[in-house]
Amino acid sequence: MYNPKSMEAEEFISHEEILETLEYAEKNKNNAYVIDEILAKAKLKKGLSHREASVLLACEIPEKNNEIFALAEQIKKDFYGNRIVLFAPLYLSNYCVNGCVYCPYHFKNKHIPRRKLSQEEIRNEVIALQDMGHKRLAIETGEDPVNNPIEYVLESIKTIYGVKHKNGAIRRVNVNIAATTVENYKKLHDAGIGTYILFQETYHKESYEKLHPTGPKHNYKWHTEAMDRAMQGGIDDVGLGVLYGLESYRYEFAGLLMHAEHLEAVHGVGPHTISVPRIKKADDIDPEAFDNGIDDDTFAKIVACIRIAVPYTGMIISTRESEECRKQILRLGISQISGGSKTSVGGYFNPMPEDENSAQFDVSDRRPLDDVIKWLMEMGYVPSFCTACYRSGRTGDRFMEICKQQQIHNFCQPNAIMTLKEYLEDYASTETRKIGVELIKKEVEKLDDNNIKLTVKDNLGKIEDGLRDFVF
Repeated sequence: MYNPKSMEAEEFISHEEILETLEYAEKNKNNAYVIDEILAKAKLKKGLSHREASVLLACEIPEKNNEIFALAEQIKKDFYGNRIVLFAPLYLSNYCVNGCVYCPYHFKNKHIPRRKLSQEEIRNEVIALQDMGHKRLAIETGEDPVNNPIEYVLESIKTIYGVKHKNGAIRRVNVNIAATTVENYKKLHDAGIGTYILFQETYHKESYEKLHPTGPKHNYKWHTEAMDRAMQGGIDDVGLGVLYGLESYRYEFAGLLMHAEHLEAVHGVGPHTISVPRIKKADDIDPEAFDNGIDDDTFAKIVACIRIAVPYTGMIISTRESEECRKQILRLGISQISGGSKTSVGGYFNPMPEDENSAQFDVSDRRPLDDVIKWLMEMGYVPSFCTACYRSGRTGDRFMEICKQQQIHNFCQPNAIMTLKEYLEDYASTETRKIGVELIKKEVEKLDDNNIKLTVKDNLGKIEDGLRDFVF
């Protein structure tokens, strides 16, 4: 039944293949010879199959686990360097017709305040986000064909791109909305979106149907095949993810990598990003009600093994996770994080009182964006607001070709430095700016190409003079 080139969900995510994979991983979790063979292949930095990576995830040999973490850290440095891209979610509407049992937006929840932003309210939210320093958003809505039709999403994207406030501008809008048609994906593509993001929640079909008892999302096949329709609609970059805690993490890990293999086999390019959310407390959701929760050490192992299995793919962690957890796993593979996030509709410009909370989930890392920027720099990372690849046409297979050759830093590092300089000039606190200026001096001198170095130095001076938006 397993066929990564199939367009049928239950063939490219084969339940039988996952069970066989888990059995193989369990059998070899203490087999040093097999694990060494897999690690030798992983060190070539070409990735691993779902079965090979599952063995590493199951590995119980302490010294081999140390090798896994060290290799993940090295791969992260080789492909993504010390850059961390910043973004924020923007919730447009929490109206939803689905019955998802892990989400407070489910239609049976009658006490959560329902809200949908007008275009003027969206404009105010965007101005508030721009005033923080954000350049990249991920818009979110519940699934409701009456309240949140595709026309509303498209109009909202146009509004977001149209807001220019002081030196602020949203340069990339990623979209996280429900599975839809090829025709609608074409409309999203034409609207200029960046990445289309859709979490599978769980790849276990039986569990999926129980967790989504009612509504359009109940249809496992329609949901799981959405990325194929998105790519058929012209969207180059798609983002995968599961919600850890709903089903066995080893099952989800294998299914996630099989989905990545399928996209590569059919479309010639794997996922642009993989997100790693864990289920969190929300309005009427208790994470303790789900018996597949994972601790921080297991979570870190998952991140490390994903990084090794798909070296080219960006990895995202949100403010669902605490400062300490994010610090631990940043070095293991994460390339994008959210900062200063609100998960409620209208949460930036005019948030509701706490007793009228409409948040989709509790935020663990509540620090303002400036504190997150300062924190990253103090750890030696370069916070990046870069959107140059998307705006220069380096998307899909064009981005992946450069990334797989470990050459993306030639574009990303100078762009990261220049966008950080913009942030320091326009939004940073005095202390953050002081740290950032010193960091930029060091990072510019590390640039390999002397012509690029000279251009960056020239552009940094122009940014001080008030000019913006320089890209390589």
